[in-house]
Amino acid sequence: MPTNRRRLTPSVSPSGQTLASSPSRDRWATAVKHLRRVDPHLRAIIDRIGPCRLEPYPDRFGSLVRSIVSQQISAKAARSINLRLIALGGEPYRPERLIELGEAALRGAGLSGSKARYVLNLAESVASATVPLDAIDDSWDDATITRALTAIKGIGVWTAEMFLIFALNRPDVLPATDLGVRVALRDRHGLAQLPKPSECCALAELWRPYRSIASWYIWKGADTPEALSTTSGAAGNAAPRRKRTG
Repeated sequence: MPTNRRRLTPSVSPSGQTLASSPSRDRWATAVKHLRRVDPHLRAIIDRIGPCRLEPYPDRFGSLVRSIVSQQISAKAARSINLRLIALGGEPYRPERLIELGEAALRGAGLSGSKARYVLNLAESVASATVPLDAIDDSWDDATITRALTAIKGIGVWTAEMFLIFALNRPDVLPATDLGVRVALRDRHGLAQLPKPSECCALAELWRPYRSIASWYIWKGADTPEALSTTSGAAGNAAPRRKRTG
């Protein structure tokens, strides 16, 4: 794995949120200009949502734990489980503390047996530096990061893609199994049926090299009521709750 550890760490508040002094709100202006030019469907969403607010999420381990927790359950249920886990182990999540709690305690917080084991698999991989999350920097390409994460049982490609987009802000990730992205590509190309994940790359070619930003706008467009879109300033780091498909 790469050993170059150069990485810029965004300023964060005690709650773990990126502070306003981190990258400016215009950091994605070039991406937005490109997407507005090549895709009229996205242009309409961009005009409704406004600037892209995507910023790096500093708690890398926590972002993966939350992704595991939220798989195949409602947002409300995921929030409830996360609050119980925080009550048990504190915030931010620490791999050593979750290992110390063990499977029974994690299940007591509401995780299924398989999810509890997945969280522990992740915690053990990070604690042992088998997957050195905090060492990931620009010398690691997307494929290398995906391979490292998906080697952990319980971390699939979709979860790795969410990490690339929301924790690292890699600009050109296409989550081809994501239902929201597939629906958008169907509508963009006037298809009768949802495209297969294997077909999505070709259909989304016009979004390159900013497929992450296109996906962000698709999710924001689906999640933001039109009446609120111009005033809400919704947080940019909320990963989609929609499930992967295929």
